[in-house]
Amino acid sequence: MKRFKPNYLVLLLAFAMPAVAEPLAYVPNEKSATITIIDTANDQTRGQTPAGVRPRGIAAGADHLYLSDGKTGSLLIVDRRAGKLERSVPVGDSPEGVSLSGDGKLLAVAVEDDNSVVLLSAPQGKELARIKVHGRNPEHAVFSPDGRWLYVSAEEAEQVDVIDVAARQQVASIAVGKRPRGIAFLPDGSRAYVASEVAGKVYAINVAERRVIAEITAGQYPNGVAVHPAGQRIFVSNGRDSSVMAIDTSSNTVVATVEVGKRPWNMALTPDGSKLYVANGRSNSVSVIDTASFKKLHDIEVGELPWGVSIR
Repeated sequence: MKRFKPNYLVLLLAFAMPAVAEPLAYVPNEKSATITIIDTANDQTRGQTPAGVRPRGIAAGADHLYLSDGKTGSLLIVDRRAGKLERSVPVGDSPEGVSLSGDGKLLAVAVEDDNSVVLLSAPQGKELARIKVHGRNPEHAVFSPDGRWLYVSAEEAEQVDVIDVAARQQVASIAVGKRPRGIAFLPDGSRAYVASEVAGKVYAINVAERRVIAEITAGQYPNGVAVHPAGQRIFVSNGRDSSVMAIDTSSNTVVATVEVGKRPWNMALTPDGSKLYVANGRSNSVSVIDTASFKKLHDIEVGELPWGVSIR
């Protein structure tokens, strides 16, 4: 496992650089209240920086990082290049997942204790709407590629709630297994994949028809979902199995399983799809997987209780 000592000068330079050869991976660490930065070109850490009190959900935009702070009930807006907190926006008690629309103009934050999704402008963080959903303790609210829909998962639910973004209201629910967690859309927006933790399954949803078209047996406690930019594979973390599985989207079958760290949670792919970065919540590490060979390349030490990864 690669180790590092926090180097705040290196961190400042990493943020301040106008361009990098490869994207950077940002990892929010809940317990240590930091963000770890990983250079995806060489999988070396560039350092870590303080981030709120309990950083959880994260989305990386062109110029900003957006993080939910589960302790203070706020959305943190950070200048990505300067490494400076610009503002903290109250969103409600226990916010979790953060999603950025494809055009970078809208943010969605799932707020657990309010059973709602807060829609905000980006990068200003102005609240535009607070949308109630049926699921209790919502965890993720994910934009469809065209920005028309938000799919919302919740810890106390057996459905995915569908929000019409323009109408600012929930318009449907799609039945899935118990405790839906991670959600990802294919690049063309035709399908969404949802991991249901307690059910131990992944559900493929036809977006136009709002119905499940396939149920895929996963490992124990499937959680995070990431989709390859080519749309031919999705990746799902299995929390209790300490593994990530690859699913072929043409057949909706599992084609590979890779061992990672303990309790893998949320994940992200590099823009070219060549590498997958997996936050291992109980190992305090990020596993890096080569998506062509399905081989683990590295385990990178990060902060305590990493929640997920965003790459930009």
